[in-house]
Amino acid sequence: MVGDNSRDRAGSFASSAETAAAEDHHNNNNEKIPLTPITRTGKGRSSEDDDDLEKLRSPDELDIDGYDNENEEADSLLRREPDGAVSAVATSQPAAPPPSNFTTSLLWMVINTLATVGIVFTNKAIFSDPSLKLAQLTFACFHFFITYLTLYTISLPRFAFFVPRRASIRDILPLSIAMSLNVILPNLSLAFSTVTFYQVARILLTPTVALMNYMLYSSTLPKNAILALIPACFGVGMVSYYDSLPSSDANIKTTTSLGVIFALLGILASSLYTVWIASYHRKLQMSSMQLLFNQAPVSAFLLLYIIPFVDTFPVWTEVPVNRWVMIMMSGGFASLINISQFYIIAQTGPVSSTVVGHVKTCTIVALGWISSGRGVGDRSVLGVFVAIGGIVAYSIVMLKEKAKQAVAAASQERR
Repeated sequence: MVGDNSRDRAGSFASSAETAAAEDHHNNNNEKIPLTPITRTGKGRSSEDDDDLEKLRSPDELDIDGYDNENEEADSLLRREPDGAVSAVATSQPAAPPPSNFTTSLLWMVINTLATVGIVFTNKAIFSDPSLKLAQLTFACFHFFITYLTLYTISLPRFAFFVPRRASIRDILPLSIAMSLNVILPNLSLAFSTVTFYQVARILLTPTVALMNYMLYSSTLPKNAILALIPACFGVGMVSYYDSLPSSDANIKTTTSLGVIFALLGILASSLYTVWIASYHRKLQMSSMQLLFNQAPVSAFLLLYIIPFVDTFPVWTEVPVNRWVMIMMSGGFASLINISQFYIIAQTGPVSSTVVGHVKTCTIVALGWISSGRGVGDRSVLGVFVAIGGIVAYSIVMLKEKAKQAVAAASQERR
């Protein structure tokens, strides 16, 4: 469940990374942010490192822990805030990333892509069961627990992916509530819509976060980037319209009105989470993994108090064995996304991360289209191409902008 991501958020936890997460996790200039080791007392950071931490990277998916494979490439290229906020996944690099190795990097990118695609379709299959469709909070709680367990494991000295730090419940509570909405609403969207619509709709994370950044921080995008987002939004609108039309063919899967509503609410929740988490990086001086390490258990305990009043439970003894296997697989995919994202952040550049994000988006949309039973001549296919074409064009513009900024910075240093 848990992310994009954004971009990647991926139908469940994938929607926080991708908002998480995460699908892609660099600053607004798509630069890797070096962090000195953070001691358990919070010291050991130089003023130079603080300056780096203040730089904001640009969803999806949103997306570390598989929150939403969902449009991680959009997250990674978007946000710039004049007051120096840091994004949700910009600083999830550990103090000492492993040495770069092409084979290892490629392997982890493949694992991340397969896990992101797997979590979307696994969650869709789980939510297709009427007895589990309305147990969303329970499912989210399970994923939060899996995420915490994964982060706890990789923080142990044996692995030392990051140094855990603690924050008070009072400090982390608002962000944990936002995190829960960021996961639950996209999951509900996936439960009541097709995979194609769900994934294409996550493209709206990019313009929504851009709009929020402009309203809150007066942060602007290059003119060409804004122009590229117009067809992206138009394409999502076309898919929303045609995919929700009733079909006389029972084999063709369609999106319900509830699916569209939950998708839009999920976009707002994921975008707000993406923007809001930046202030928590500055306030608590934590990396994304450290923040998530604190958020996940709090979110899980919060949901435990609400689950009895909201969820409709199935008769657990009547749940087929294959559904239990899928639930375990979903948790496993979330863990793989968490771990692989660490290597992707540490070892790949902005172009590689962007390509991986687009590959995940296109793969999920293509497989979703095939499983929906729609033909190639269906009119919503045009909206898919327009939306994806727009977000790819946006990514290219932002990468070129980053290159220009790098050249300008180099010339200033020579002076």
